[in-house]
Amino acid sequence: MKHVGLTGGVASGKSAVAAQLAALGAVVIDADALAREVVAPGTKGLAEITEHFGPSVILADGSLDRQALGAIVFADEQARTKLNGIVHPLVRERAAELRAQAPADALVIEDIPLLVESGQAENFDAVIVVQAPHEERIRRMIQNRGWSADEAQSRMDAQATDEQRSAVADYVLDNSGTLEELRAQVNALYKQLT
Repeated sequence: MKHVGLTGGVASGKSAVAAQLAALGAVVIDADALAREVVAPGTKGLAEITEHFGPSVILADGSLDRQALGAIVFADEQARTKLNGIVHPLVRERAAELRAQAPADALVIEDIPLLVESGQAENFDAVIVVQAPHEERIRRMIQNRGWSADEAQSRMDAQATDEQRSAVADYVLDNSGTLEELRAQVNALYKQLT
């Protein structure tokens, strides 16, 4: 098994890279999906979040109000650190369970937005970083996610810099061009990794 970390800043194109790697045959473990799973109603994660942040972050149906929680944690570094301390260990535990289920000869890609911030780079055989120009990422967040420029910038400010991500990268994919150009880079990289 080859165990590879995949990361990139918000709106860098990391999800497109993960989708292409999965289409090529890699086993992709999506930390964002796991982060939602470990805070679903009835989970230990949601109970801990409710205990720390209070009932204002819970919707009427008992699920997490991600928007309300996001407004708190992206405006307060201590709150974000507390949330990460609750969610990250649960996500890592679940990812380890999924990795253990992968075939012995698999290329396992862990798609982790906060790989650098959470100090996990050394846990992988290699790290892939997806990069895109700052202005392009802001444009994508405004256009595709409906965020304001300030919201987009605060999300970027809460993450590692391009330089910090590049420092741990074994492979850097440049997503400043078209989706077809990005897919061509991913196809070439997949051949190298398998």
